[in-house]
Amino acid sequence: MFNSTFQIPMATSRAFTLFAFTLSLLTVASTVSGHNITQILSDTPEYSSFNNYLSQTKLADEINSRTTITVLVLNNGAMSSLAGKHPLSVVKNALSLLVLLDYYDPLKLHQLSKGTTLTTTLYQTTGHALGNLGFVNVTDLKGGKVGFGSAAPGSKLDSSYTKSVKQIPYNISVLEINAPIIAPGILTAPAPSSAGVSNITGLLEKAGCKTFANLLVSSGVIKTFESTVEKGLTVFAPSDEAFKARGVPDLTNLTQAEVVSLLEYHALAEYKPKGSLKTNKDAISTLATNGAGKYDLTTSTSGDEVILHTGVGPSRLADTVVDETPVVIFTVDNVLLPAELFGKSSSPAPAPEPVSAPTPTPAKSPSPVEAPSPTAASPPAPPVDESSPEGAPSDSPTSSENSNAKNAAFHVNAPALFTALVTIAATSLLL
Repeated sequence: MFNSTFQIPMATSRAFTLFAFTLSLLTVASTVSGHNITQILSDTPEYSSFNNYLSQTKLADEINSRTTITVLVLNNGAMSSLAGKHPLSVVKNALSLLVLLDYYDPLKLHQLSKGTTLTTTLYQTTGHALGNLGFVNVTDLKGGKVGFGSAAPGSKLDSSYTKSVKQIPYNISVLEINAPIIAPGILTAPAPSSAGVSNITGLLEKAGCKTFANLLVSSGVIKTFESTVEKGLTVFAPSDEAFKARGVPDLTNLTQAEVVSLLEYHALAEYKPKGSLKTNKDAISTLATNGAGKYDLTTSTSGDEVILHTGVGPSRLADTVVDETPVVIFTVDNVLLPAELFGKSSSPAPAPEPVSAPTPTPAKSPSPVEAPSPTAASPPAPPVDESSPEGAPSDSPTSSENSNAKNAAFHVNAPALFTALVTIAATSLLL
């Protein structure tokens, strides 16, 4: 008798099963993404002031560009001691002291080695922190209480842990504290205008960008820069060596209007510190951007480095000359050559816009170089807490603490995962 039952070969069945498993993993991978501190806090109105200042100071971008990090948040009542009472640059320094460059969840707070530790903060990486002012003292006071204070000698533990807000192990932990952590002198720092930020040419000359500074003065573009300072200014200053490099066009062959466009192309009419550039995904308008030409920039990252792309060639952010909200000045290792003046590069640079393939045959557009997670290098804290996050939980000051395990996330390189899984599936088909 004819058997109508269709028999699937075992190898084929195994391949189908693996293929289905691969698709399910890819579905999960596609939903994996980095954290967004503004979104985390937006669900809780009591943190609206803190969240607003994270956005104004661009600290949100810096936080989102890092992993293994803890944010100590202040509710609106606690923020009232800072909000509207100090220049924005001072508030930024105070809030950067609340960003710990390590992961601390409620469990780890109560399992500190020897009951206390010093941990590095984002403030330590700014260059404004003298000595150990960029470190925070975290001490388990027992009975469910944890104190925070400046690591400066003689400082008190004036801030206390109140509750957990959210954790994405071991990516980001958000904890509420009851008061700001105030390092000595952090609230009395001078505002940018009195600190000499308005003397742009002086800062540029001191940073080894005298040629660029002289061009700004002789062309009159320095006045455009100075008129933009109050609302926000970002400057990419080529070093003197960059102007001597091979391939830099003879600027004497440019018209006055073209020289002005070239110089304005090296600045943005907004405050965009390194953290914002690292998380940037879109084309950036410059001071030269107008209706006749785009004159925009794109960015890519390689580790902690930021690379600017003009369509003609790349340039790396070398150093930060000054970062005082709302002004930031960087040095770059190449003169930025806009495609509108110097034509497109023959070999496409990484950029979000699609680039034509060099041959007439269909090909995939080149994509930006895969970069490792943008975890910035930061100075190590003196004594490092070697406690494990494993173990029995201690008493906590509030029963509402929740590790938010259901919100846990991790970083996955989706293209790499896809390649690996498809390879496995293809291998199984051959078995």
